[in-house]
Amino acid sequence: MKAGTFDLMRGWAALTGLVLALWYFGQVWEGVAAPSPTLPMLVAAIGGFELFLFAQDMWLKRSRRHG
Repeated sequence: MKAGTFDLMRGWAALTGLVLALWYFGQVWEGVAAPSPTLPMLVAAIGGFELFLFAQDMWLKRSRRHG
């Protein structure tokens, strides 16, 4: 099965979200005085994107089985 452009974009989004989350928690762990407030917002935005696409995939798979 060959991954399409959209599937590759989803993979990069997931990887980017994980890297940003690790970066944020690394800053918190190291005791950086004030980690950037932008990092959690970016992680939440990417997570919301992935959650929406996951729910959409589940909906489409369900609709194919039931009609």
